[in-house]
Amino acid sequence: MTLIKSISGIRGTIGGKPGENLTPNDVVKFTSAYAVWMKTKSENNKVVIGRDARLSGDMVSKLVSATLIAMGVEVIDLGLSTTPTVELAVVGENAGGGIIITASHNPGQWNALKLLNHKGEFISDDDGKKILTIVDEEQNDYSTIEKIGSYKTDDSWMVKHIDLILKLPLVSKEKIANANFKIAVDAVNSSGGIFIPELLKALGVKNIVELYCQPTGIFPHNPEPLPENLTAISAEVKKHKADLGIVVDPDVDRLAFVCEDGSLFGEEYTLVAVADYILKKKVGNTVSNLSSTRALRDVTERSGGVYSGAAVGEVNVVTTMKQVNAIIGGEGNGGIIYPELHYGRDALVGIALFLTYLAETKVKVSELRASYPSYFIAKNKIELKKGIDVDAILKSVHEKYISEPCNTEDGLKIEFGNEWVHMRKSNTEPIIRIYAESQNEKTANELAKKMIAEIETASAASMAI
Repeated sequence: MTLIKSISGIRGTIGGKPGENLTPNDVVKFTSAYAVWMKTKSENNKVVIGRDARLSGDMVSKLVSATLIAMGVEVIDLGLSTTPTVELAVVGENAGGGIIITASHNPGQWNALKLLNHKGEFISDDDGKKILTIVDEEQNDYSTIEKIGSYKTDDSWMVKHIDLILKLPLVSKEKIANANFKIAVDAVNSSGGIFIPELLKALGVKNIVELYCQPTGIFPHNPEPLPENLTAISAEVKKHKADLGIVVDPDVDRLAFVCEDGSLFGEEYTLVAVADYILKKKVGNTVSNLSSTRALRDVTERSGGVYSGAAVGEVNVVTTMKQVNAIIGGEGNGGIIYPELHYGRDALVGIALFLTYLAETKVKVSELRASYPSYFIAKNKIELKKGIDVDAILKSVHEKYISEPCNTEDGLKIEFGNEWVHMRKSNTEPIIRIYAESQNEKTANELAKKMIAEIETASAASMAI
């Protein structure tokens, strides 16, 4: 069982001992520290909260609410919601911050607190460190009875979120409705089962095939939208002769598509396709994290824009997007960040933009996918052993490949012509991720295996010292 405290929040498995797992004690300590920090950053003593449908969500949400009230905070609870909806609501409610109760793509035994600032964006590295210090030093000061906070629910933000999307100039309800799409949806029995069908209906889609859209919180398969987890939706698309399939993760900030023939569009290409549509309307810059496909760079440069890479993590991508004034950005895990709406990964706006593009081009989803440069990313991971110094291991590998273009901003990324490998310690799990990309699946896998062997050799050498 695991508890991970990081600058972006707290994440862990439910049950067990405090400090080792995500227990009520840990939720209260971290939420209290967040409230202390928020009061130093904002005069707006309100916090918006929302959760995905996982089984522990209601329990953790009640702990968070009660703790915030005890800290003198006004709580606005959206209930079952999505990460991007909470982000928008923070700004819309003029709140001092927000807490999203979700472990995102992690399996059902996990839960987490994602922490937002007053802009509805993930807190910065510096602010995260301040909260961790407050947790460690237990700097909490709970309110007296005269100053305790308040609590109210608000279920209006799904409609508000959808309305904001419909108002975007590059989203066309008319074109989508006229295309008469049949769309299958896999929402892994979480909040997306409520939000995605409602969005599609608002966009004029009349024929919706719902798969796992009951928000029971019982995930029918691993909730990460990877190929091995999408066999059911692929079969559903073919069975119903749908024009495409839509897949979201439990908190609806990651988005993947299934082609009309049941093949996978590839979550790496979600951002590529949406960016291609945006760039056809306006020349501009793009950003993705260092572990994302270079296809976004190809599409961006082809349109006359400039591509920039950022460290993995939404806050890092957003920071770089602001620095280069990017018109679209995100992550290769299916995360779309469209600044015209807000600076957060948002599957709902990604769906609306993609469907508008599809309606305009009048091509099949598989044909659209075939129009992009074809790359394959081999995604691997190594479980960390106790006592392993990841930084020292990556430094050793870096020294061996010092003659190649290298980036050490986030772990180690090495480029070999049009191929690359990115090795980094995960922010959310006790693992090292090794991503390798090539235009050939076999070559990508071989490159990944080569680097895994390099890491294992460096690890063995460090343990022997």
